[in-house]
Amino acid sequence: MSPWEFGFLVLAGVGAGLTGSIAGLASLVSYPALLATGLPPVTANVTNTVSLVLNSVGSVSASGPELRGQGRRLLRLAAGAVLGGAAGAALLLLTPSDAFERIVPWLIAGASVALLLQRPPRELAAEGARAHPDHRDPWWLPLGTFAVAVYGGYFGAAAGVMMLAMFLLSTGEGLPRGNALKNVVLGIANAVAAVGFLVLAPVAWSAALPLALGLFVGGRIGPGVVRRAPQTVLRRLIAVAGLGLAVHLAVQAHT
Repeated sequence: MSPWEFGFLVLAGVGAGLTGSIAGLASLVSYPALLATGLPPVTANVTNTVSLVLNSVGSVSASGPELRGQGRRLLRLAAGAVLGGAAGAALLLLTPSDAFERIVPWLIAGASVALLLQRPPRELAAEGARAHPDHRDPWWLPLGTFAVAVYGGYFGAAAGVMMLAMFLLSTGEGLPRGNALKNVVLGIANAVAAVGFLVLAPVAWSAALPLALGLFVGGRIGPGVVRRAPQTVLRRLIAVAGLGLAVHLAVQAHT
């Protein structure tokens, strides 16, 4: 890997970490950056998942106060995250590479549309607080966590959006605590998938290391940027960019 590509992936990782904080779509930046360095789609996705573990480490390390008192909830949800992350990784490894290339544009397009249509997280949190004033979790929450973790282990773009919305609506927690919970649970799913990929799939370490470094930095500074950034405008820009990327990848996959 050339110095230019190393620096490019570090910057892409920082951008992906920030995008993940703002919109839950880190893979919308990091995955195409890996493709731009010449990696095949499946190898790029595997390398991306391994690198994203450090993004979760960065985010979780800055969320201590928000996680206080959520230990028992995390234990219940961790099982769903572990099983879902493993199932998603297995699904990716069993999917033929040419099929994966054709599926990815649809996943990115769907994630971008979901982001465009998503209600503001603070509105979701307020609705969840009204529906669950006692902060008691519904019985199905571990199953919902499993379902989102399967998608996260397979590809992951917008898994953060889906998981945050589910937690805000079902637990009655506010945005800071719900977001911290999402960071931990999705981080567990990514870590389990990454372990499977380390054993069973090719990881491009020369690309994973600079990307992971950037993701860690982006994850650390992301919460501070989110507090000051115009959320609605940024989310729409990211969603439109995602739709453009989906079209580009779809054309490549069918030519």
